[in-house]
Amino acid sequence: MTYYKITRRILVAVSLLPVGSLYAQEAAQPGENAWRLQLTPYVWMTGLQGEIRPNHSMPTAHVSQSFSDVLSNLDAAIFLSGTARKGRYVLHGDLTYASVSDSATLPMGLKGKAEVTQRSMTLLGGYNWGLSSGDNLDILAGLRWWNIRANVQVQPLLQARVQESFADPIVAARWRHQWDQRWSTLLYTDVGGFGMGSEFTWQILAALNYQVRDNIFLTAGYRHMSVKYRGGGAHLDVGMGGPVLGATFRF
Repeated sequence: MTYYKITRRILVAVSLLPVGSLYAQEAAQPGENAWRLQLTPYVWMTGLQGEIRPNHSMPTAHVSQSFSDVLSNLDAAIFLSGTARKGRYVLHGDLTYASVSDSATLPMGLKGKAEVTQRSMTLLGGYNWGLSSGDNLDILAGLRWWNIRANVQVQPLLQARVQESFADPIVAARWRHQWDQRWSTLLYTDVGGFGMGSEFTWQILAALNYQVRDNIFLTAGYRHMSVKYRGGGAHLDVGMGGPVLGATFRF
């Protein structure tokens, strides 16, 4: 495995890990004064396709990685969403953390190692409309912040560190349909960037929810996200898609 392949695999595996709104949406209760909270740990079994260049001094990687490629390099990860509702008002937050590393023996007996850490935080606020007895719509707006750090070493010749941070304004819509007492579907989409952080980013999620107990939901679905970013010599133009699984706990 070459130095270039190590760098590509690590940067691909974590540079744009998920941020989103995966959870079983709760219908609003007009006039209710108490806050209602829910938390959702989740996983996204995503692959990744596109182009990535960490800085001017490194080549552009044209990538096509499956979920197993991403998973094989993963050291640690946390993906957590939280929502607070009061009457028709909605607040939503999402936190992600992931760290990956890879190493290999290069030509001439050199040792290569790469480490990448990604953090992101999303905060949205908005309003809920009850469209019918079984349909609810949230309209949301806010910010999504990214921080990506990479450290590449080829002992004893090279050590390179890269750090990129940017924030995207986001507008989003989320529609939930209740089929019966336990089953519901969720459709979520957002767009953002608009040249203020990334050049453009968009996302769509379709999910099926099952209510196990009064305060526990299970979710399965499919999610796709795309982002295009240029800044400080970095170039990211990638799309990610794959199944999602989550569990929502309501308080």
